[in-house]
Amino acid sequence: MAASAASTVAAAATMAALTLHRFSKSNSSFRTLPRLTCSLSSSSSPPLKFNISFAPPKPKPKPNPGPGTDPEDDDAGPDQFLVPWIVRGEDGNLKLQTQPPARLLNAIATAETGSKKKTKKSEKEVKATTTSPPQRSKAARRFYNENFRDPGTRLSKVLAASGVASRRSCEELIFEGKVTVNGSVCNTPQTRVDPAKDVIYVNGSRLPKRLPHKVYLALNKPKGYICSSGENESKSVVSLCDDFLKTWGKNHPGVPTPRLFTVGRLDVATTGLIIVTNDGDFAQKLSHPSSNLTKEYIATVEGSVYKRHLIAISEGTTIDDVHCVPDSVELLPRLPDVQRSRLRIVVHDGRKHEVRELVKCAGLEIYSLKRVRIGGFKLPSDLGIGKYVELNPENLKALGWKS
Repeated sequence: MAASAASTVAAAATMAALTLHRFSKSNSSFRTLPRLTCSLSSSSSPPLKFNISFAPPKPKPKPNPGPGTDPEDDDAGPDQFLVPWIVRGEDGNLKLQTQPPARLLNAIATAETGSKKKTKKSEKEVKATTTSPPQRSKAARRFYNENFRDPGTRLSKVLAASGVASRRSCEELIFEGKVTVNGSVCNTPQTRVDPAKDVIYVNGSRLPKRLPHKVYLALNKPKGYICSSGENESKSVVSLCDDFLKTWGKNHPGVPTPRLFTVGRLDVATTGLIIVTNDGDFAQKLSHPSSNLTKEYIATVEGSVYKRHLIAISEGTTIDDVHCVPDSVELLPRLPDVQRSRLRIVVHDGRKHEVRELVKCAGLEIYSLKRVRIGGFKLPSDLGIGKYVELNPENLKALGWKS
């Protein structure tokens, strides 16, 4: 009977709370609710008393008054709705409060802390799984190097790049048995080697492990110099770069001195732009006809030049059973301090003495010939005769070299 009485009292308390809440919503001026005391008398049991109190609602912040709104209007907006919590106090009596029970708050805090710890643990596990690849054994690395690594470079090319001699002379040294690789005589120029890992000897001298850097120079060739790089040639174009080679050891310690050579050739009487390098692939690319690099010459001729001469040059001529036709021919204005006529001739074949043969077949005689452009690179106007300048990546790109 006591249990049924308690349930009846609880229902009555709930109905009273709803009635008071509705009354507070209908009458906004009612802010403080009186204390309610409910009692139940029974002949068989002592009376049960419940102290039920309602806390006043917290004041709601007033919104910013809009245009046309009375700032003194306190009833703007709905009243705050309170969620009552019915809990049992330490004395065993039921009571209503506006805050959640402390036990519930502790449980929520414990759940959040546990989730954070679990997340940190998962991050550590992920980090532990992300490890560096395992180190291979020496036998595995040796097997990989012997079967899958870069095959290396041809022996003759490595010797030439190290400055031993020209490619053809290096092949002769290999055929003569003067080159050893890892203690064994090598007679095959096509043998693939790596100077950083293989031990190479030439005529009893150890080849350096490091190859010299690639060198690209643009030189203004003077008259009387030949493009051959032979040691017996006293007036070689390469000898004009001796000061560059003398300072090589100071600027690049531990690196062998490069062996320089010219890209293509200009005859002894022709002046102007010529490229000097130690890069054989670069020289092959520029000098090969498939590159289609145009070359511009300024030809100073004896006598007067007429229209028939220009037509004859533009029709071309036959050189080594190949008909060569220039890309363009132009008569330049005569300079006040130069009494001879000047022609601008652009060719792309690159045949031996091609420009001289074109002018000769037209019935003219060349007084001087100068090359001023290769591809998209022009001879610098401030570069003196016999001087050189190092090419930068933009210059190499203008020459058609992408590597």
